[in-house]
Amino acid sequence: MSSRGSFSFLIAVGFMLFALFFGAGNLIFPVMLGQMAGENVWAANAGFIVTGVGLPLLAILALGFSGKSDLQSLASRVHPIYGIFFTCALYLSIGPLFAIPRTGTVSFEIGIKPFLGENAGIMPMIIFTIIFFGVTLFFSLKSSKLVDIVGKILTPLLLIFIGILIVTAFVNPIGEIQAPTEAYMSNAFFKGFKEGYLTMDVLAAFVFGIIIINTMKENGAATKKQIMTSTMKVGFIAAGLLAIIYTSLAYMGATSVEGIGQLENGGAVLAAVSSHYFGSFGKVILSVIVIAACLTTSIGLITSCASYFNKIVPSISYTKWAVIFSVFSTVIANAGLSKLIAFSVPVLVALYPLAICLLVLTFLHPLFKGKSGVYKGSILFTAVVSIFDGLNAAGIQIQAINELFTNILPLYSVGVGWLVPAIVGGLIGYVFSSVKKGSFQASQVNEKLN
Repeated sequence: MSSRGSFSFLIAVGFMLFALFFGAGNLIFPVMLGQMAGENVWAANAGFIVTGVGLPLLAILALGFSGKSDLQSLASRVHPIYGIFFTCALYLSIGPLFAIPRTGTVSFEIGIKPFLGENAGIMPMIIFTIIFFGVTLFFSLKSSKLVDIVGKILTPLLLIFIGILIVTAFVNPIGEIQAPTEAYMSNAFFKGFKEGYLTMDVLAAFVFGIIIINTMKENGAATKKQIMTSTMKVGFIAAGLLAIIYTSLAYMGATSVEGIGQLENGGAVLAAVSSHYFGSFGKVILSVIVIAACLTTSIGLITSCASYFNKIVPSISYTKWAVIFSVFSTVIANAGLSKLIAFSVPVLVALYPLAICLLVLTFLHPLFKGKSGVYKGSILFTAVVSIFDGLNAAGIQIQAINELFTNILPLYSVGVGWLVPAIVGGLIGYVFSSVKKGSFQASQVNEKLN
């Protein structure tokens, strides 16, 4: 690798990857999990880290391990049509439909709204989101400087302000950890596991992983081994930071209930904790943290989405796609945070198992010698269950199906009912592929004998 493959370069890229992942949801969900999990916070946090840290790291490594240049070619191992469908669904979910608008909405709700009067109306949010996505677009059009902009400027600023809040909470906790809420009294690990879906980080990892791999290639990594080694180092830097911060925020939330009470969402918890420790200045600290976190994620997502759709629709330039997504996200962001979250949860519940299944199959690819039947069977069986999980999350419950799945599928009641079908589907696909191959070879032998 080049001189830019030095330790300082890997640290900068690791910081960039952390910042791309670390949006507002990554601040909000762990602290709320801590409040609700109470004495079961460590089990719930462990589940959250699996889906919020471990699986995103594996997804990035899976891309490097596969040798594929993008997610579509990786997903096409199932089928070319599925490759396009899954990739488009993923990019739209972490892009203009959910994640990108959420960065603007959450930035306003937590970073700006507390400084306004109750009767401010909708105009401040409209103005803010126009400015926010205007700044996002500006940096997105300078994607060649992404490492310098995000890794060396915005991320250190973000870590400094998060660090101030976390250290204060550890040195002087607000109160004792309280009893868990009803939702976390049992199966706290699996509850935390599903909460990790809301970060969207496994989905985002398939996108951000391409940025990291391309960055490594541009800076001297030529062989698969070099790409995997450097990507792993960068991934562990980002994953380590995420795990530390998630655990700290969960602890902060768990120790806050005695002093500030059980609040409605993580944003309110962070605002109350900041005010408790720093008064009015706490609002300023929180505002900087949230806007910096959202901005870095928004830049990465606009850059990635515009690059992908420019690739599949080259008649529209990267710049035009970036403008389209920025404008569209501005409009959607003004629909409100509650509507965005309510609409996104069912889609994430349906998509996440498919993404997890794909990354596991990628690592097992050499074991079953890449038989397409394994991919088809595992993904098909997973999809059947995950679609009904998504319907349940949307409030559309088909009682007969739910009762059937509850009776025959282990872990269905805790939201991981797709796991056994994924394994069974893969095994069935392997058998069919082997039988088909054997029949084909036998027919060839017969033709030669005749």
